[in-house]
Amino acid sequence: MLYRNSLKTLILLSLAITTLFSCGNEEQKDNYIQFVDPLIGSAGHGHVFVGASVPFGAIQAGPSNFHQGWDWCSSYHYSDSIVKGFSHLHLSGTGCTDLGDFLIMPAVGDVKMNPGSQENPENGYASYYSHETEKVEPGYYKVHLDTYNVDIEMTTSERVALHKITFPKSDQSKIILDLQEGNGDTSTETFFHKVNDTIVAGYRFSTGWAEDQREYFAMVLSKPVKDMEVYNGDKLVKGDAAKGTAVKACLEFETEASEEVKVKFGMSPVSMENALANIKAEMNSWDFEQILAENQAKWNKELAKIEIKTKDLKKKKVFYTAMYHTLIAPNLFNDANGDYRGVDKEVYSNSDFTNYTLFSLWDTYRTAHPLYSLTQQERVPDMINSMLTIYKQQGKLPVWHLRGNETNTMVGYSAVPVVVDACLKGFEIDYELAYEAVKATAMGDFEPGVKELQEYGFIPCDMMHESVASGMEYAISDWAISKLAEKLGKTEDAKYFAGRAKAYTKYFDPKDRFMKGKMKDGSWRTPFDPYSAQHRVNDYCEGNAWQYLWLVPQDPEGLIALLGGEKPFLNKLDSLFSISSDLEEGASSDISGLIGQYAHGNEPSHHITYLYAYAGEQFKTADKVRYIMNELYTDQVDGLCGNEDCGQMSAWYVMSSMGFYPVNPSNGAYVFGSPLFDEASLNLPENKKFTIIANNNSDDNIYIQSATLNGLEYTKSFITHKDILKGGELTFEMGATPNPNFGKANQDRPKSIVY
Repeated sequence: MLYRNSLKTLILLSLAITTLFSCGNEEQKDNYIQFVDPLIGSAGHGHVFVGASVPFGAIQAGPSNFHQGWDWCSSYHYSDSIVKGFSHLHLSGTGCTDLGDFLIMPAVGDVKMNPGSQENPENGYASYYSHETEKVEPGYYKVHLDTYNVDIEMTTSERVALHKITFPKSDQSKIILDLQEGNGDTSTETFFHKVNDTIVAGYRFSTGWAEDQREYFAMVLSKPVKDMEVYNGDKLVKGDAAKGTAVKACLEFETEASEEVKVKFGMSPVSMENALANIKAEMNSWDFEQILAENQAKWNKELAKIEIKTKDLKKKKVFYTAMYHTLIAPNLFNDANGDYRGVDKEVYSNSDFTNYTLFSLWDTYRTAHPLYSLTQQERVPDMINSMLTIYKQQGKLPVWHLRGNETNTMVGYSAVPVVVDACLKGFEIDYELAYEAVKATAMGDFEPGVKELQEYGFIPCDMMHESVASGMEYAISDWAISKLAEKLGKTEDAKYFAGRAKAYTKYFDPKDRFMKGKMKDGSWRTPFDPYSAQHRVNDYCEGNAWQYLWLVPQDPEGLIALLGGEKPFLNKLDSLFSISSDLEEGASSDISGLIGQYAHGNEPSHHITYLYAYAGEQFKTADKVRYIMNELYTDQVDGLCGNEDCGQMSAWYVMSSMGFYPVNPSNGAYVFGSPLFDEASLNLPENKKFTIIANNNSDDNIYIQSATLNGLEYTKSFITHKDILKGGELTFEMGATPNPNFGKANQDRPKSIVY
């Protein structure tokens, strides 16, 4: 990680602020951001956001390359060397493309009012750059624009970006604002107007993955504009305001050598007035170093919630970068005064919660949200209330919520396990409203196949694609609904949804011993190839029969029974990791990070290595999770084996490296794997700390021999959320050979119950 000597005083200030925000924990002596490299995952298929933000911030300021396909979903890919500008909304790790809103670009000289192209950047205002001049840290981005000999740096508060632009001596220094440009979407209406010589404002409406996105901005300059030109497309407009589908503005200055022009860029989902008010509320100072220090103090506060001890600096770097990636999304989606725009496009004021957006729930329900229940307890109720508010506005819980839009991306109603988990863990939310929302979502005619599930008891594959994937995801959520119904005394509902949670058994063919597409008449789809993984057109979703066989985290005991008992189950599970990794031509590109047919690069596989504990062979998890952590997560720019997916890929690493994982995301149990670090401590509310110690730990000593909890013998192969929240010390004795008796006894295995 590149670090600047000139920021020594800034770092000290950052640490001082971190201490003030340390929630009563012991004084933090380490500076965690030094172990974060935001460029990890920016090459390959990681698709991570590169730029400046605060944890869960509403604004993400960073570079935008020309969109060249799937690997540019976040607007940036490390393989590139041309930047078209710097925008203020970015996705992180998704497999779909959008955002890239409000592009600004510093320039010098005669400049055209379009960005040019990847092939011919000289035809527009785009610039070449080199990674040698990039500096990227949590909350900070800097690069030199080779075409213009201009430096640009940026940092943010929650809703405001601060840019520091260093120009050469010129009477033609410019800042271009392009409201047409996005990252794969289409602007539908744009507006710009000059408020005075140092303030401009406007909006951008667009359609893309988010079908009806509405964003507003205000921009405050540290130096008055000398001249201004406004365009709609390539057409110069008279005056200093314009409305159209492609409005752009060129703000001109006269600058001395190395003169700094600063820009405060505020955003709002509600109005231009609120965007300006956000600037006034969050950023009164022009002191870039001060704003950066405040930003990085926020990152240090969050990263300090898990302290690890290891002599391996590369692993420390991978860990804190992974933790950083879990803190980018969801994003704040309200203004400093609390206003926000709902899914129904109405503006809501005086809300009693903090509103969030960008819920990649098919991914994040598995690990990221269970992690937040440990590390973000103050934010979890607001995330849940955001989902419940979406339910009230659109009639169902979010599927994939993006900037006030329901994209309906991916299968399942995956908000359900997240909402239920929060209820079962005792977070302060309205449980009756939560139950109303999860039941309405599961019973309504919202998601594909639900009505067919109610009619046939399964989803016929001759009635829709991805029937097996959809049915199995619904069963996971239905299990969660049944448990919340039990908690609330809704006996009949609990029984009904418990029955639906077993619907996965309807897809199991005992002859082939796989989950298969079943026709409306009850026959199996033919021909059948368990390796076939055609993208989004078969009976699975971004996967094949080998990967989907195991998607029963709510009932591993039931899956064991289907496969004929523990021995056949274990043999089949062993074979998953040892068979060929070859895939047919046309297989989904999301299937990556393969070990046999286990695909760590895609979420449906994430729990599979931990299933051994349910059959009494916990030790078999160790070599697999250690291989994944050491080989499929690295400190290089291509250090992720698949899409980051808004924190899910990294959340798996954070949890697994501490030594446990939430196989069932709603039952409050974490199954043991193999702790990667000598020591890891969760800093919990109320001055509590839960520490995991791995004695005799090494790259060879990967197997748990025995464990103690607070000094007492602990024989279970899992630990509960409740026990972790009490604080204390879990100690593992590690060794180079398996202890087949650890967690073997039936009473020591995890179960499909709520803990």
